[in-house]
Amino acid sequence: MAIVMNLYYTGENGSAMAFVNEMEESGIAPAIRAEAGNLRYDYFQSLSDAETVLLIDMWEDQASLDVHHATPMMGQIMALREKYDLRMRAERYEPQQANTADDKFIRK
Repeated sequence: MAIVMNLYYTGENGSAMAFVNEMEESGIAPAIRAEAGNLRYDYFQSLSDAETVLLIDMWEDQASLDVHHATPMMGQIMALREKYDLRMRAERYEPQQANTADDKFIRK
């Protein structure tokens, strides 16, 4: 079953976006996207809080996420979080089958 992690990075004076830029430009984010089992790795900036960035990180299963957490990249990510003095909040979801009753509210 897929696992979705919503990670909210909050900093000051643009540090969350600077973190995202370094993740992308250093090649760390593209490397994560290329990992076996990674289904999504996308950043979004909050419209209500310019100092917060949301990462939606989706994995095929817990085993894929565990392998990712054991990579040397995690040390690099943790160092960048420290560099930019980011606070974090995490939400974990395990998507269920689509509810067709919701389809009438979705514009496609």
